[in-house]
Amino acid sequence: MAKKRKSANARRYDPDLVRFINPAQVGGIETSVLDDGAGRGVRIAWVNTGSPLRYKVLIDRGLDIADAFYSSLSLSWLSLTGPTAPSRALDKGLDWLGGFYGGLVCSCGPQHVGAPETIDGIDYGLHGTHSNTPAQIESICRPDPAAEIDTMSITGLVRTARVFGPNVELRRTISSTLGVPAIHIHDEFTNRGNAPARHCWLLHCNFGWPLTDRGTRLVFRGPLVPRADSVKWFVDPKRYKFVRSPVSTHRGADEACAFIDPPADSAGLCHVGIVNEKLSLGVEITYPRRHFPRLTNWQHFGPGGEYVTALEPISGGMGCGAPAGLLQLGDTKTYDCTLTVMTDPKDLKTLIRKWG
Repeated sequence: MAKKRKSANARRYDPDLVRFINPAQVGGIETSVLDDGAGRGVRIAWVNTGSPLRYKVLIDRGLDIADAFYSSLSLSWLSLTGPTAPSRALDKGLDWLGGFYGGLVCSCGPQHVGAPETIDGIDYGLHGTHSNTPAQIESICRPDPAAEIDTMSITGLVRTARVFGPNVELRRTISSTLGVPAIHIHDEFTNRGNAPARHCWLLHCNFGWPLTDRGTRLVFRGPLVPRADSVKWFVDPKRYKFVRSPVSTHRGADEACAFIDPPADSAGLCHVGIVNEKLSLGVEITYPRRHFPRLTNWQHFGPGGEYVTALEPISGGMGCGAPAGLLQLGDTKTYDCTLTVMTDPKDLKTLIRKWG
């Protein structure tokens, strides 16, 4: 007989005291298909954590996360494109931007991140191919408190594959625990080809209004290296660590970007995040430093709604000081990242004091 899936904080429920019969009444995962606009036909999964946090996973966009709400407040930035259908036509040059919906987590790679580039005679488009690759669902696990199961997860395979290679398989699991406002992402890459494969990985975590607003704090520390075109923007931490009102110089493609080398705690975890003290709302991102040695901060405070900042754990590439690596034949490489919504003013102040 199969064992029950229990989380670390699973507890016994007395059936005589339970006041619901369908677990969906308290949380879970519901799948559906978008039926309108440029995203028509895209498979999605709405995740209701049973806390005020709920989020939408785009199954056909590499199991990335688009919308995310805490109660009535949006956490993520959403572009006007919306979640378009995946297309290999968006793999070239800057065409990736034509399907960049923003979203809480938009993954970049697995062979290239950053600007379009030709390397060893191969043309790589902006931020790689992952976002335009559908996932093959392996499992969807829903919570069932009566069976002492309070975890929920969705697992799928995303393949970067072609004849003569590269042939790399990603097994991604996105999970949450009933009643806990947090998202855990576990990525496991395996080289199934017969030659080494170029490899780099970036999690583009995009925060928008109302979480991102004038005075919102960016929480990170450590040595910072601005991109060549952003040196002036990142001179004063009293300015670049606080979100500004829309900036006229950020119209169009103007932006600012820097690479940070955040410290790790005694467990090897980096802690970064974003805090809006006026709303008593923040998101902490934690991840093993050995998985993502650098962090990218993107700031694009454009008028007209293109008002966004992103915190992006990165394994290497994009001129961040850590080169892209190689995934050897048969090798497996894993990445973990957790996003936790925080609302207690004391916890928010502690996050700022310790890691800001």
